[in-house]
Amino acid sequence: TTSMNLLFGLPLCLLPFLPHQPLLLNTLLYFIIPPPSPLITLTYYKKPVFTHQGYMQWLWDVDGKRYLDLFAGVATVSVGHCHPKVTAAAEKQLKRLWHTTSIYVYPTLHEYCEKLASYLPDPLKVIYLTNSGSEANDLAMLMARLHTGNYDIITFRGSYHGGSPQTLGLTSNTAYKYPIANGLGCTNTMCPDVFRGPWGGSHCRDSPVQTTRECSCAQGHCMANEQYIGQLKETFATSVPNRIAAFFGEPIQGVGGAVQYPKNYLKEAYRLVRERGGVCIADEVQTGFGRTGTHFWGFQGHGVIPDMVTMAKGIGNGFPMGAVVTTPEIAASFGQGVHFNTFAGNPVACAVASSVLDTISEDGSQQTSLKVGNYLLTQLAKLRDKYEIIGDVRGKGLMIGVEMVKDKVSLECLFCHHCFPCNIPSLLFLPPLQTFRIKPPMCITMEDADFFLAVFNKSVHNYMERRGG
Repeated sequence: TTSMNLLFGLPLCLLPFLPHQPLLLNTLLYFIIPPPSPLITLTYYKKPVFTHQGYMQWLWDVDGKRYLDLFAGVATVSVGHCHPKVTAAAEKQLKRLWHTTSIYVYPTLHEYCEKLASYLPDPLKVIYLTNSGSEANDLAMLMARLHTGNYDIITFRGSYHGGSPQTLGLTSNTAYKYPIANGLGCTNTMCPDVFRGPWGGSHCRDSPVQTTRECSCAQGHCMANEQYIGQLKETFATSVPNRIAAFFGEPIQGVGGAVQYPKNYLKEAYRLVRERGGVCIADEVQTGFGRTGTHFWGFQGHGVIPDMVTMAKGIGNGFPMGAVVTTPEIAASFGQGVHFNTFAGNPVACAVASSVLDTISEDGSQQTSLKVGNYLLTQLAKLRDKYEIIGDVRGKGLMIGVEMVKDKVSLECLFCHHCFPCNIPSLLFLPPLQTFRIKPPMCITMEDADFFLAVFNKSVHNYMERRGG
């Protein structure tokens, strides 16, 4: 038997639907298995689910067990696994042209770019296609530095913007860091987390669910926002030069635990960044394409227009693709050298992504995100009020975080894999390990939501009984 070293808990974000069996959550652990060869084999689970097939919000393993997918490959499967419309678009393009490069003209690329641009406000109309979110953010860093002539870039603590050597500097999360020099010129500032941060109240978020912290702010006035903006000003005063290249921010932090900021934070932050010569970059890799429900892009919920938008994941419903969208002015500054990406703008990728845009519109995916997401948030908030170990419920649309605590006084983190040692359906929690992240395909139904809520409620109830409190 191969020995295994436990690193940290990482339960699968799938809900087993097993007829005539108890609905129990499955605690699945993250192991590194040292093989006899020099190669390292990595498996995320002690007993991994052997996935065989998917359709819309469902997955099946090789034994025929069905799972409700509540994580969608980290918010990647936007309109549903093997969606018939997207599948048909891919098949049609595969029969016509698999690959060429963007140095030639072919209709699929140009038609898609025109369609994507129509979803963005002026002056965000110049598109560079990539193959992933890391590539997109890496490219945005380069473009920002060339355009501004400055070097330093600011991101939030707890952020994740990619795993390439450059974007690792933007990423401020220990679990994704390696003990090597990376991302020179990147500085992290305090994340304006109104639940776990030093300031926050009961009216801060653009969400149907607020924190349970008391708030005495007057109407239209947010003291927490002022304090967090003060921390950003402190970063400007102490940690970066007078002129900077860029500020990166997700409209809602994804890997950081679905963290939301005070309502007007990004608006004020963008103003301060631009005063210092920097450009503002919205990382929409997880929040884009209707996932937040109220808007197609997360930045629209903050009342801002960034200078660049990066996107991936849901852009292709799981097909490898990403993009940077920017202004003609910034694009003109990028002409100092030759930019070429062999696979970016692949005809099949463009056909898939084009079909995704059509499907979001035709299926009402954004409206589903709003309706089902708001229902999940409000029902989960009731469970928060019922159970001592649910500290916070937050998010917008189908981008939801549920943070677990040992108690509501200390707010000490309760790592999720400690909560559910028996077989219960579980949701993925990446660092921070105390947060369940719920980001299903945007075809989930109200019935699916009720099924999940019943199982989650039973799981927490069982844990509280075992704990004796």
